[in-house]
Amino acid sequence: MIALVGPAGAGKTSLAEALLFASSAINRAGSIEAGSTVGDASSEARSRGGSTEINLSHFDWLGDRFTLLDLPGAAGFIADGFAALQSADLVLVVVDPVPERAGLVEPLLRRLDALDIPHAIVVNRVDTARAGSVHDLIDKLQPLSREPLALRQIPIREGEQVVGYVDLAMERAYRYRSGSESQKIEMPADIADLERADRGKLLETLADFDDELLETLLMDDIPDAMKVMADLAEDTAHNRVIPVVLTSALTGGGIHRLLKLLRHEAPGPMEAATRVGTTDGIHVFKVAQGSAVGRLTYARVYGGLLQEGEELVVGDKTARCGSLFAVQGEKTVKQASVGTGEVIAISKLDDASVGMVLARKGGAPSDVAVPDYPPRNAKLAIAARDRKDDVKLSAALHKLCDEDPMLEWGHDEATRETLLRGVNDDHLEVVLARLRRRYGVVVDSRPPSVAYRESIRKSATQRGRHKKQSGGHGQYGDVVLEIAPLERGEGFRFSDRTVGGAIPKQWIPAVEMGVRDALEAGPLGFPVEDVAVTLTDGSHHSVDSSELAFRIAGRMAASEALAAAAPYLLEPICRLVVDMPTGTGSKAVSVLSSRRGQILGLLPHPDWERWERVEALLPEANLQGLDGDLCSLSQGLAQFTVSFDHLAELTGKQASEVVLARKDVAAA
Repeated sequence: MIALVGPAGAGKTSLAEALLFASSAINRAGSIEAGSTVGDASSEARSRGGSTEINLSHFDWLGDRFTLLDLPGAAGFIADGFAALQSADLVLVVVDPVPERAGLVEPLLRRLDALDIPHAIVVNRVDTARAGSVHDLIDKLQPLSREPLALRQIPIREGEQVVGYVDLAMERAYRYRSGSESQKIEMPADIADLERADRGKLLETLADFDDELLETLLMDDIPDAMKVMADLAEDTAHNRVIPVVLTSALTGGGIHRLLKLLRHEAPGPMEAATRVGTTDGIHVFKVAQGSAVGRLTYARVYGGLLQEGEELVVGDKTARCGSLFAVQGEKTVKQASVGTGEVIAISKLDDASVGMVLARKGGAPSDVAVPDYPPRNAKLAIAARDRKDDVKLSAALHKLCDEDPMLEWGHDEATRETLLRGVNDDHLEVVLARLRRRYGVVVDSRPPSVAYRESIRKSATQRGRHKKQSGGHGQYGDVVLEIAPLERGEGFRFSDRTVGGAIPKQWIPAVEMGVRDALEAGPLGFPVEDVAVTLTDGSHHSVDSSELAFRIAGRMAASEALAAAAPYLLEPICRLVVDMPTGTGSKAVSVLSSRRGQILGLLPHPDWERWERVEALLPEANLQGLDGDLCSLSQGLAQFTVSFDHLAELTGKQASEVVLARKDVAAA
């Protein structure tokens, strides 16, 4: 299983298409512009011109079966492939030949290093590379990688055009031929010196892990080419060396050489099996809900043949797997069985979720460590445009969250809104499009309401009397309340100080309920925080008093007392931790300051070299759009987490605008 990763726009889907075409899995390479690729088949991916979910395909090459996983590169969708990485035999990190964009792959390289997954770097679009850019790119990539990079090829240029490459391991030169395997040619004389220097670097890198090769080099002997290739295969499989190869997916340049690397240098499936902790299980890395056959569980099979209808242990239950499907883009082909190492889509495993390792009958299931997912920094308040779709909306959101580990929804009790949370605005935009396309639910969305609160500055005493006579039993409740401010964060406190049975004990809980009713929306229109209410006096009627009467009286007294106690507005303040590449932290400080942020510190990142960390306090009201601003400063690399910190007083024009807007909403 080969995973393709890299920044958005690096050409991963085009590279997958080129591999499928070169291996004759398809008879014509599609294009992203024409919307004819095997991958990116969903309407959301087509409209965006980029992947929004894992694309799965497969091909056969010289008797070997390969599964390709094309993982999204955009920040909002990249996490969809995190679990799949753990089952990959080899990961191809696809990059542009533009040195200035090298930093975009640092988070991916960091993740691959942490998981200890063998990987190679594929410099795509090499036909557009300017002179010297490949070597400049290597110089910028090497500090980002834990393991040494091993440049396998160097480009052959004719004028401004890249027309072929030199294989440094085999000391052979090739000319690209569009649509077919490259043609072997004589080594160009003008590149011989560069070839010798770069081959020497490659051999020195390999010699760090092979004493025999080191001795050969020290003796100034020429190492056997097969020995060099064997070292490359072993070092790549054990993640000691990161090979770097050159391709042009659109012209087919270097694709056959890449196929040979996959065949000879990718490790076998048992290396991945060890990584996920099973020798005879099925690792689930994706759940898909949108297919014509219903819910599909994407998994890799280890330890032997898996047959349709076989019993598997899913959590604490036993389930019989349904139909098995080989997946080629949006097409599925039913299979009776699949062998070890193969990737398959399984129907009717409704309890299986991403990260599970399903055991065969009689075995014990387990879970792979949950990937370190990015934070959900975007949220929307949503509501079905047609209220008759409320039930349908709930069911659809459950299915979307089932297949997307980065999506979350729920009801916010404070604002009484249904909130949809995701990685960023692009992510949520695609989710809303899927709601319309798959489930026929159209929703209205808007930024969520800020959970403002209010409190009081001074104490007040107020009588509340509810008296009503309309024939028969009337209603009578009479209370006197003292209200006083508490320290921030103390919440609400109610006490009874009545004497002499002024109010019978059975009605006092009703008074407290009435007070709580009043605190739900204070004089400014928001829930009230940090107040102490004391029931000091009152009266009752032996016939007309009731729980309802005292609840109404308590609400009346509390509402009037709050209005007389100098109410003021409180806004939620969030704590932000922003991680950005070095040199961009000061720009982030400016952005946060312009949003009323209080900067707590700008320091080097505690764990990542070449990165900075900004900590700040920021009003929740100013979070909207922050992700886009920070990403625009950092080529999309900025990451931040948000957590509630405290409530702070809001005054002046901003407070007046909030209160006025609240009144407009209440009047609507």
